[in-house]
Amino acid sequence: MIGRLNHVAIAVANLAKAAAVYRDTLGAEVSAPQALREHGVTVVFVELANAKIELMAPLGDASPIAGFVAKNPAGAIHHLCYEVDDIGAARDALQAAGARVLGDGEPKIGAHGKPVLFLHPKDFCGTLVELEQA
Repeated sequence: MIGRLNHVAIAVANLAKAAAVYRDTLGAEVSAPQALREHGVTVVFVELANAKIELMAPLGDASPIAGFVAKNPAGAIHHLCYEVDDIGAARDALQAAGARVLGDGEPKIGAHGKPVLFLHPKDFCGTLVELEQA
């Protein structure tokens, strides 16, 4: 069902500082910041040969990651994103197997302009999983 690893997301308090670490210290290519109002975050992507690192910071006080960042002010891994060929079919199969889809269960458009949805971390070894249509 799952395809390749698309990205590892790291939630941070200071997006510019985090991006500078990857760009200036590690020599990585880092995208421009992108505000995703529907998701309550601002993101940048660090381009790697085989996947991406998504650095994300809360966008406003009501951001769904604000509490996570408050508990992890130095930053921490927030979720893993895997690609799937058909997000609707993947969702239906996962729900039939007992996995919980967060929110209303309907995919939303993510940072790459493709449908995404999130799976409950208690169903996946304590890890929040994002699925993105390939």
